[in-house]
Amino acid sequence: MNNRIVTISREFGSGGRTIGKKLADRLGIPCYDSEIIQRLADKSGFDEQYVKNAGEYASGGFFSTLANRTFGPTNEDYLWRIQYGIIESIAKEGPCVIVGRCADYILRDKADLLRAFIHADITFRAERIVKVYGEREDSPEQRLRDKDRKRAAYHRYYTDMKWGHAQNYDICLDSGRLGIGRCVEILASLY
Repeated sequence: MNNRIVTISREFGSGGRTIGKKLADRLGIPCYDSEIIQRLADKSGFDEQYVKNAGEYASGGFFSTLANRTFGPTNEDYLWRIQYGIIESIAKEGPCVIVGRCADYILRDKADLLRAFIHADITFRAERIVKVYGEREDSPEQRLRDKDRKRAAYHRYYTDMKWGHAQNYDICLDSGRLGIGRCVEILASLY
């Protein structure tokens, strides 16, 4: 497969989803984010909200691993297998941007990838989630930490790679320092 795919992993609140959508618009290619959740819901038969909540979090922990050995795969494992196939299928359709969902790992040997990680300091991200997502102002930092911890655990569980570690990506961009627009420009120049 020779399709050029940009995968964007991101810290919660860093603007990675926005960067992905703007990059796709600039390049004239599709961006897949919530569309993957919809496809997962359709294929799995699970409610879209359940897929959104469960599909990015690891089964996790000792007891879950023990339960998997005793009772078999979890719903999350089932969703992972479907997600894996969906992302492979999307990559075969043509060049695109894929936000999250371990696409960088799933496509590592299957596509011409540009793997980006978007991050920013916690103050920038906290202010952004209050402004953009309407989060409460009393504890956005804790919400950021919780969401990032869950994303890291999910990534580690299904890929055995450390989420957010520079050596797993082609480029890491600080959206708080560079700005959303500059991040888009940099990624477009590398495409």
